[in-house]
Amino acid sequence: MIDTKDNYIIIDKEFSREIAKQLLEINAVVLRPKNPFTWSSGWNSPIYCDNRLTLRYPAIRKKIYSHMVKFIQKEYPQVDVITGTATAGIPHAAWVADSLDKPLAYVRAKAKAYGLGNQIEGGVDKGQSTVVIEDLISTGGSAVSVIEALQFIGGNVKGVICIFTYGFAKASEKFERLGIPVYCLTDYKTLIDVALKEGHIQKSDIELLNAWRENPEEWPK
Repeated sequence: MIDTKDNYIIIDKEFSREIAKQLLEINAVVLRPKNPFTWSSGWNSPIYCDNRLTLRYPAIRKKIYSHMVKFIQKEYPQVDVITGTATAGIPHAAWVADSLDKPLAYVRAKAKAYGLGNQIEGGVDKGQSTVVIEDLISTGGSAVSVIEALQFIGGNVKGVICIFTYGFAKASEKFERLGIPVYCLTDYKTLIDVALKEGHIQKSDIELLNAWRENPEEWPK
């Protein structure tokens, strides 16, 4: 069942709760509302997400790419290429491409300064359709740069599929401007609800967590 939230689409509402619970269990997502992290951007954050940890758990990573595969088979069965974002999206994209028997590409943050100077590896030809696989969407900058690189060479980007999104308005606006739909396995709101139910946070933490999500650049005031 597809569930639409905040200009992105949750692929399967039931699975979104299941995978949120597992991300919390393996510490791929850690919540510290009273002892926040500092991101590289300088933002204070009550949450830290490292979906690379899913690579250590075969059963979890298989659930992730299997749900992506099922969705692509249903919505984009004729897609030509599966594209991963470097670096965290590459392994998931590889499993998806292998399951679908499709070509695989990935896009670097910037073109190499040596050799052929490629930014897009594996290759997407002009006119070919592709779905972008991303592990995490925060501000949306990395996924947007991948989309723009693919569009620059004439690739037809159908959509982005990610494991987790914070659901920031800033990111939604970027994808809306490009006209690219974003599909997610789970999101911040679902994760917080699951975290409360599973005892990772207390009810008294909810106000802090909601305030951060609404205004992360200035949190906490």
